[in-house]
Amino acid sequence: MRAERWSPPAVPAGAAEPAGASDEAACGCSAKVQEALSPPIPTHMTGQVVFRIHGMDCADEIAALKREVGPLVGEDKLAFDLLNGRMSIDMTPDPALETRIEKAVARAGLQAEPWTEGDTSEAAQAEERRRRVQSWLTTASGVFTALGFAIHAWLGGGVIAAFEPGEHALGSTPLPSIILYALAVLFAARYVAPKAWLAAKRLRPDMNLLMTVAVAGAIGIGAWFEAATVSFFFALALALEAWSLGRARRAVAALMELAPPTARVRLEDGSERDVPAAEVRVGAHIIVRPGDKVPLDGRIAAGESEVNQAPITGESVPLFKTQGDEVFAGTINGEGALDVVTTKAANDTTLAQIIRMVGSAQSRRAPSEQWVEKFARIYTPVVMVLAIAVFLAPPLLLGGAWDVWFYRSLVLLVIACPCALVISTPVTIVAALAGAAKQGILVKGGTHLETPAHIKAVAMDKTGTLTEGRPQVVEIVPLDGRSETELLRLAAALEARSQHPIAHAVLAKASELKIAAEPAESVQAIMGRGVTGRVAGREVWLGSRRYLAERGISSDLVLERADALSSAGRTIVAVGDGEDVWGFIAVADAVRPEAKEIVAALHRAGVKHVVMLTGDNRATAEAIAKQTGIDEVQAELLPGDKVAAVEDLVRRHGSVAMVGDGVNDAPAMGRANLGIAMGAMGSDAAIETADVALMSDDLSKLSWLVRHSRATLAVIRQNVGFSIAVKLVFTALTVIGLASLWGAIAADVGASLLVVLNGLRLLNRDQTSTERGGPSGGAGAAPASRPAIAKTAPA
Repeated sequence: MRAERWSPPAVPAGAAEPAGASDEAACGCSAKVQEALSPPIPTHMTGQVVFRIHGMDCADEIAALKREVGPLVGEDKLAFDLLNGRMSIDMTPDPALETRIEKAVARAGLQAEPWTEGDTSEAAQAEERRRRVQSWLTTASGVFTALGFAIHAWLGGGVIAAFEPGEHALGSTPLPSIILYALAVLFAARYVAPKAWLAAKRLRPDMNLLMTVAVAGAIGIGAWFEAATVSFFFALALALEAWSLGRARRAVAALMELAPPTARVRLEDGSERDVPAAEVRVGAHIIVRPGDKVPLDGRIAAGESEVNQAPITGESVPLFKTQGDEVFAGTINGEGALDVVTTKAANDTTLAQIIRMVGSAQSRRAPSEQWVEKFARIYTPVVMVLAIAVFLAPPLLLGGAWDVWFYRSLVLLVIACPCALVISTPVTIVAALAGAAKQGILVKGGTHLETPAHIKAVAMDKTGTLTEGRPQVVEIVPLDGRSETELLRLAAALEARSQHPIAHAVLAKASELKIAAEPAESVQAIMGRGVTGRVAGREVWLGSRRYLAERGISSDLVLERADALSSAGRTIVAVGDGEDVWGFIAVADAVRPEAKEIVAALHRAGVKHVVMLTGDNRATAEAIAKQTGIDEVQAELLPGDKVAAVEDLVRRHGSVAMVGDGVNDAPAMGRANLGIAMGAMGSDAAIETADVALMSDDLSKLSWLVRHSRATLAVIRQNVGFSIAVKLVFTALTVIGLASLWGAIAADVGASLLVVLNGLRLLNRDQTSTERGGPSGGAGAAPASRPAIAKTAPA
């Protein structure tokens, strides 16, 4: 059955309102709307000051900010969100100190302003304008360089003469070409020279200073063509870096656009009005029309519909939602209208949390990123010293020509610039984080992105992780010639009005088999043991294995059958009348259909040991382990025992991941090397503690995450190795005199372009296929706690 399509109330054409009614209605409506709205969202979190930093595009700028702002507030209190251009400081708001911070940011060559929620589009436009200006200046530099070269070749004796490097140049550069080359240098130096000047003043050489010295030296020896090409190519490298970060920022901006900016609020008088989603109070009723996006997280109060949750959880199959079910902001409603009671404010929805976590993830730097940053910090001054040695040593010790070795030292400065090395790792990490988010895997920082590659053991909770988290009837065993239908009808009659989880399982099975049963009369619960009642005038009962003994039933056959079912890890429900036992209904927390394949996929991905940690009894745990291929079982554990078990696994295997969904799993997840929470169905405590959240509750994503982490490390190693190899080759060519300034910078820019494109491949890695070759989000993508939907997923 489908809900009726929603349509706004019709207004009779030409209907007139009584005099004054309009104003009264407006006032009344305004008051009711105000009741449904929230006060303005606070600009900053308590105890934290946030600045928007204009021009923060790479790790180099972050390092400069740490040097300038760190001494004022303490470097440990600084956090940077490169994607959104934010700097957060853990401090109590202090206007005087904030002014000093803004001046310190200016000394770093950047501009700071207080961060305000809601101005993201304006800030994005400002950043886009800055990048556009940078692109135009870079393009102009390239055009002037090309024109200068053309005139140089025309007036100076041909293309070969114009191409000759400074140490081999046969003639001087024509004046028109010098003017054009000078313009190319000036346009390219707009974003480089200020940072180079700051680096020189603080005696902290960086890549900007390296390039500026090289260009000034080239001009000093009359190598105008090479000065222009070095300037243009370096400006091109910076523009490329800004473009790659801009692409990642646009990916995050696309997340923000998933949720509509307005919500249709139903007021107390039944009327409806569109208001900004950010102003809707928790507990307000909002109407989600067919085909609309859900604006806020909430619970359905009325209506039913299929909801496409792919934007949030990655599930490819729409899920059927009805009264009482949760819906998330950014998901897409199907053909039914929904009345939703909001449960979270706009800045606290699941989507908002994802956006914040993706943004802040970059500030939690991966080990590879930290290594590259430290390497570049030491590498740059070493290169300056080496260049000086190359300039001075051969002339002083070997009688070499000063002009030749000065030129070669300039070439060495250019090729040694760590641009490709420095930008490759952040771009790779950001692309890998965004690629994981597309799969419904939220990784809370680059530092947690590398950990899965080293995981040797995975510990899993049982309930809600390997199993569906709710009891189901798994076997019906009638006795004395009775049928399954008779047995289940009698049990359903006794459980018809019970709210016990086992009663729900019995009634669900009866409904599935289309078995109708009139509720029993005179029903009486026997605490912890069973239920009695009357059906068709006779006494009937239902109870546990213990209840059988209390009723004095001593048949060996009956008791042996009950014990056999119990030993298989199942809860048994005996059903009978008087002293006769009609049979048994076995209830268990059903294993997820995909659990066995998930464990096998983890083994194929290189995880050596998969362990189940559960508070359930050992017989149940062993039975589930046998079904799923689990390597080790630890049962009957308290939360503290789980922590001890994880610590033991860490000692035995080194690197361990813990997967869980409940509050009792949070301590163990915190102790593991990598905590993984079932994001959609898990508790808030588990999700907050975890390093990774599986937003679709799809455990098959675990093996994908391991492979993705290894691919990320492989790309980082490729980029670092390639960048260093290019440096070494051109350094050797420089020393023997076979490298030129423009050739060196062209090689460096080419290396930068290749490593950036190589890193960006991770944005779309395996986005349309899983390990088994099926569609992403296919088999196993829909949570197994919803079997009716899971069955419709393609295998």
